[in-house]
Amino acid sequence: MPEATLDYAAIKTRQQGAWSTGNYAVVGTTLQVVGENLCEALDLRAGARVLDVAAGNGNATLAAARRFAEVTSTDYVPALLEAGQRRAEAEGLEVRFQEADAENLPFPNATFDVALSTFGVMFTPDQSRAASELARVVRPGGHIGLANWTPEGFIGQLFKTIGKYVPPAAGLPSPALWGTQARLEELFGGLAEVQSARRHFTFRYRSPEHFLEVFRTYYGPMNKTFAALASAPQIQLDFQNELLDLMRRLNRSTDGTLVLPSEYLEVVIRK
Repeated sequence: MPEATLDYAAIKTRQQGAWSTGNYAVVGTTLQVVGENLCEALDLRAGARVLDVAAGNGNATLAAARRFAEVTSTDYVPALLEAGQRRAEAEGLEVRFQEADAENLPFPNATFDVALSTFGVMFTPDQSRAASELARVVRPGGHIGLANWTPEGFIGQLFKTIGKYVPPAAGLPSPALWGTQARLEELFGGLAEVQSARRHFTFRYRSPEHFLEVFRTYYGPMNKTFAALASAPQIQLDFQNELLDLMRRLNRSTDGTLVLPSEYLEVVIRK
């Protein structure tokens, strides 16, 4: 199916429902170091006007605010923005929180010095539109900073496994394409510079079973997948076992705990 004929509105509604399920903040908070590292990769300066897009519960938001940037944090799931706001208030950080769609940002052209997104904008259904919006709201000479899971890494493989059991809409580009230099060049190649580096975030849980319990309960896409398979218990069990096998194969721990590196692409784009 050509990308132009996809029903983006319907897809986005389903996605929004998935990300609103469970409590992503439980998982998202563990990824805080990625936002910190991205701000360092951008050499973020105090006073910079920063937009965090698809911010979730605010990892990159808080990292930028800790560096005394002027931060606007956006997401299309109000509960996640509220979680980010509570975190900011607990630290005494000044942040503006605003509900917004990554594919239709409610800001004038060239409003920000930097636009950020950690494992957020990569999940938009209309990838070209989202990339165009990021570039539009950043001033000439400004930067876009992204952290995107790669197709080859653990989370990329996890989503591939989910897709086996609950296929995405026909013709919908994989979110993991944002974790490839080739796709980034397609999306942002008209800008001045697109740099990327392969990094790893290490998931640390009590065991593979503990990881699965947490993600099944709190991580919207996983929660929705298990729910969709509830009427087929054997298939649901097959899905569960395939996820556990994947984690056991990639786990570098030998003491029964889960220590699982997941590759992502750290991206710095200059407009």
